[in-house]
Amino acid sequence: MSGHDRILITGGNGYVGRQVTRLLCGAHQVCVVDNIRYGQIRFSDSELGRIRLEKVDITDKRAITDLVADFRPDVIIHLAAIHYIPECERDPSQTLLTNVVGTVNLLLAAPPETRFVYASSGAVYKPDTLPHCESTALLAPSDIYGLSKLHGEHYVRHLAQQRSLAAVVVRLFNVVGPGETNPHLLPEIVAQLKAGRTTIRLGNRWPKRDYIHVEDAARGFATIGTSETTVPGTTVTVNLGTSHPYSVDEILHKLSDISQIRFELEQDSERVRAVDRPFLAADTTQIRRRFGWEPAFTIDDALKDLWREPDLSASLTAKYQ
Repeated sequence: MSGHDRILITGGNGYVGRQVTRLLCGAHQVCVVDNIRYGQIRFSDSELGRIRLEKVDITDKRAITDLVADFRPDVIIHLAAIHYIPECERDPSQTLLTNVVGTVNLLLAAPPETRFVYASSGAVYKPDTLPHCESTALLAPSDIYGLSKLHGEHYVRHLAQQRSLAAVVVRLFNVVGPGETNPHLLPEIVAQLKAGRTTIRLGNRWPKRDYIHVEDAARGFATIGTSETTVPGTTVTVNLGTSHPYSVDEILHKLSDISQIRFELEQDSERVRAVDRPFLAADTTQIRRRFGWEPAFTIDDALKDLWREPDLSASLTAKYQ
């Protein structure tokens, strides 16, 4: 792909999206599409000078159709979604509107032969089938978020074939590192510790998760988005993770050592999820073989970077001020 190609990134002002934008905007023409739902533009003035930023909601079919027609992207990296599981459970209709209908709006707007990279999730897998590889026999989401992502996958495959798009479904596992926008476990803990709390409130501590550094996740999407290996009319599915799962207790032990803070743990009934799956771990064989991507960072790297420079959104840190 040449440096003159045009790449549209939905959710480009978000956690992973901002890092994908930073990786690609130097060599490509990048248009960031974001509804700025967290209330702030998260780029510097110099970065804004190198990208086109459009405040558009993907659920607005006419607006997204007009924007895609005007920008004429060669690549769409679709990261925009409602991610936070408690929010998804509270409002399934809005989750489906954004995560499914918004995805369909983009697919219908995309010109033929566009490379369409869809951010799905490890949440689409059966909770008890290990490790998680891309086989469709292993899919059984246990929450609204996972269901919405799996439905999105179905429409990507159907419309990629119908509209001659070169599609890649990327099942992303748990992202960690600086710049989080949602109140997921690790940024919540860091926000509490940075505010001087020594008693940490959290939900279930037994689930094991496959944590991937935000820089590795962003590089995965950037690598896939600029790869020439996909064929119009087909859909490739890959996992984006590390294959190394850690329990919440293991993560807390590591974070205590990194922060040099000894803290007490208190269960927060509002954060205990009935649908918590016991285990997530990506089989990364396909992404390594097809796209040559491998993780460059460990969980320790991710936790050190998160602690040193949290860069959390104001909506996350405000309640602990």
